Order: sequence, then C-alpha cells, then structure tokens
Amino acid sequence: MLSLYRRHRPRTFEDVVGQEHIVRTLRNAIELDKVHHAYLFVGSRGTGKTSMAKLLACALNAEGGPRTDFSPEDPACVAIARGTSLDVVEMDAASHNGVDDIRELRENVALAPMGGGKRVYILDEAHMLSTAAWNAFLKTLEEPPPHVVFVLATTEAHKVPATIVDRCHRFDFHRPSLQQIASVLRKVSAEEGIEVPDPAVTMIARSATGSFRDALGTLEQLVTYGGKEVKLDDVLEVLGVADAELVLDAAEALANHDAGAALMAVEKLSASGRDLTQFMRELAAHLRHLFVVQTLGDVPDSFAVTAEHTDRLQSQAERIPQAEVLRAIELLAAALSAVKDGSDPRIQLEIALLKSAQPKADASVQALMARIERLEQALGGRAAAPAAEEPPRRPERDAEPAPPPEPDATAPPEPPRAAGTPPERAVARAEAAAAVAASAVADPEPEPESAVAPDFDIEQLKSLWPAVVEAVCEENQMVGAYLANGRPQALEAGCLTVEFGIESDFAKKTVERKRELPVKALRTLTGHSLEIVYELRDGELDAESSSSMDEEQLLERLKNEFGATEVFDDEES
Repeated sequence: MLSLYRRHRPRTFEDVVGQEHIVRTLRNAIELDKVHHAYLFVGSRGTGKTSMAKLLACALNAEGGPRTDFSPEDPACVAIARGTSLDVVEMDAASHNGVDDIRELRENVALAPMGGGKRVYILDEAHMLSTAAWNAFLKTLEEPPPHVVFVLATTEAHKVPATIVDRCHRFDFHRPSLQQIASVLRKVSAEEGIEVPDPAVTMIARSATGSFRDALGTLEQLVTYGGKEVKLDDVLEVLGVADAELVLDAAEALANHDAGAALMAVEKLSASGRDLTQFMRELAAHLRHLFVVQTLGDVPDSFAVTAEHTDRLQSQAERIPQAEVLRAIELLAAALSAVKDGSDPRIQLEIALLKSAQPKADASVQALMARIERLEQALGGRAAAPAAEEPPRRPERDAEPAPPPEPDATAPPEPPRAAGTPPERAVARAEAAAAVAASAVADPEPEPESAVAPDFDIEQLKSLWPAVVEAVCEENQMVGAYLANGRPQALEAGCLTVEFGIESDFAKKTVERKRELPVKALRTLTGHSLEIVYELRDGELDAESSSSMDEEQLLERLKNEFGATEVFDDEES
C-alpha cells in the first residue's frame, strides 16, 4: 500500500500548494510551446520538487498535449503517477552517480518516446553525481535530442557545477508556511476519514519544519499508533514533546544561573534512559534558536512544537545574554568532541552546563566576556529605571574633604585596579565604568549633554585611572606607558588636572602631543568629554599610586616590553 504522501501527491497544477510562481511559469511555457530542454529544481526536502517534475511530464505527454489542463485520469498521466511510464525515467543520482550510469543514460536518450510526446528524465539528488559523471553528462545536456526534457532536482544547488547550472532553467522551491502545511493536513485527513483536532494539526505542521512529506509522514505514524481518531496526547508522545521539555528545562537553568537545576535536569535525563549525546545536540540546536530569536526579535513558526514552547523560547531569549548563549554552544560542542574521543557523556554534559550556569567558576576569556555583558545589562537596567530614592548630594568643591564613609552594602563596589590577565583587566574596566556611570544615574534629572559638569568626583576618577591607562595602551602602547606616570589631582568644572613628577617631563610632553587618546578613553568610560591639563609637580607624587620613572627607566621599559630601539642622530661633521 502506498504511503499517504505518495497517495496524495498533487495530480494537477491546481493542486500544488505554495509554489504558485513555478506553476505559472511552467504553464506559460507549455501553452506558448517554449518548454526548455533542461530544468533545475532547487529546494529543501519535501517541498514538491519531484511532484512538480511529474506534473510537467504529465502535461507534455497527455492526450492531445502538450496541455496544462490535462486530466489526471488520462492513461499516460496514470502511468506517470504510478511510476510505470516508459517515457518518464526517474533516476536516483545518490545511488547512480558514476560514469557508467551516465553512459547508460546517454545511450537511452536517443530512443524515441513510446507515446509520441516527450521523454522526461528526472534526476533526483542531482548534486550527488561525481565530477566525472557531470563531465560525461555535459555534452548530452547541452545538445539533447528534441524529444528529451531533463529535470534535475537537488537540495544543494551549490554542489552542482556552474557549467550545468548555466544550461538549465532554475526554479527555487519555497519552504511552505505553517498555514499551508496545515491546510494540506486538513485536506488529506478529510479525504482519508481521519479525525484530527486543530491543536494537533498545528503541532504536526510545526514539527514538519517546512516539509509536506514529513507532515504527512507524521500523520500516517499517528494513525498507525492510535487509529483514525488522533488524540492530542498521542501527538505529544509521538512528537517527543517530553524531550523538548527536558531541553527547555535545561535552558531555563542556564537562564537562571541555577547550577542545581542544571544538575537535576541531567539526572532526570539520565533516569529517562534517553541518549545523552543526542540531548547535547538538541540543546545546542535550541540555544541556536535562542540566538536567532534574539537577532530577529520574534520566534519563527518552525522553532517550537506548541504555543507554550513559543512563549518559553521568547522568554529565555530575552533573559540570556547573547554572549552566554554563544559560550554555551561552544561548551556543548567541546563536550561532544570529548565524548567522541571516549569521554563519559554525562560528565561532559554536567561540566558544560555547570560552566554555562556559573560563569564565575570559569576563568576562560569567553566566561569573563559573558560576565561583562551581564554587567552591562544590569547597568542598562539601572539607567532605565527611575531613581526611587533621593540622590546623594555631591560634595562641595571647596569644602574640606570629608572622612571616608562607612561601607554601604547597596553601593556599587569600588572598581579594582587594572591588574592581572588582559580578560581580568577588561572586567576591571567594565566594573570601573559601571561604578562611575551608576553615580551619574543617581541624578533624577541628568543632562544629556556631556559638556555639563560630571556627577562624579576626583576620588572616583583616581580609582578609574588604571582603566583609563589600560584603554590608552590598547590604542597606543607607548603613550599609555607614558600616561601611567601621571596622576589625576583635581577636577573642576569639567577640567581634569593630571600631574607628572618633575623627572617625568619627557613623558608629560609625549602625552600632551597625543592628548586626544586620554580624552577618548575618559569619554568611553564615563560618558563625559573632559578637558585635561597636564602639569609638572616639584616633588614626588602620592606614594600609594605613584609609579613614576625617569627618562632612562622609561626608555629601558620601552625596550624590554615593546621591543623599542633607541635611535641616535648622527653628529654633524
């Protein structure tokens, strides 16, 4: 007995769903007697490429043809639909992809059609032909007998040689929409006497991911499973929605940074007896869906089996930063690679989930970047929210400095110095900038212009200074090294005074020549454009933060750290 998909192939051009642009072009070509000798049908699986090729063959071989209004009951059309026509040759290029197969085809091409119409050769999965086979086929495709039409069907057009594509008329088959697949399911169900509730139809259509064949195959599987009265619970069981719930639960643990829930998801998965390696692949695919949703802003129809899954996808995409999504995908890929090399799947899955759920437990660059992105998101949330409490008063500029306040648990942490590895310094810069920016957010009516007086004081700038030096180093290592000898001393009306020790005159002059770099770094980290004045100070700077070097020491450092070479001008003769 034929499968549902084969029994319900389109029998006329009017039955085709979702490919109206191809139907119109082929009908016009037949009616105007301008049928090309070679066509290339390109599209994903189950979109109707072979069915369209058979309809073209029916139109060319029908009684009184070529004609577009052929009857599906015409003997020639019935034979083509059944696959018994001598004038329509179907060839699976995946299993017949050698030179000998093409030579046999070339010999048969010369035979005249038995019914007086056209001999139609349908090559399915044409991209599977070998290079030698393509070369043997090229001459025949270029100059075939007048009674022959070739139809090459493929899912991967990029693998078809350009010399072949140039000799064909190409048609791209669209992936059908959710509504189009659902309409076909309802039509077939009515003709077959199958009762399917609308929610089940929608779920089957979603799971088909744009393939009519997969949708009808699932419907047939459900009929075999529970009879012609399809129940919603049966659909959930056959489609593996329970597996989807496990994937969603694991992703939920990552979104909540809940390491315990992640381990419980692995335990539940292991107890169910499901394949851990396959689960890792499905979780990676789900995370890829989250990344697409974050990029597009909504959930494509093919991404979820049920409406509830759609809502959870959208929620998770809004709560997990993109950096964490990409990092989790990389961790799962590494876990799959380790399993392939013989490692235990459960251990690798648990490690991947724990690292994803707890970025602080991972010292990798990706983990630190994920922490930076989460910090930026948190800061953005504070900036967007209105100030709930009275903003703290700024200290008077001319008043005596007040003693340091007691630590406040609600205040932002003091920015760390720029030390350690480059990723750690990146985190330090982000946290320092967050501290300064958070101070500005506290003002209930902040001015948008950066020219106004900044809402932070010199002490905060001193804490931020290592991050400024680090940012300048990224632009120009030498200028950053010289800037490290200076220390911010005063901030008045948007003007920052930076002092250098008397022995660092050379460093001061060098920084002044590139004064735009520190200004840019400060603007990036604080959001304000400050004027910077550089001064020399007679005596040593603050011992706590001073790292001043004389010219000789600085030159030695440049030689050691940056490979600099000292160049002397030739003495005048």
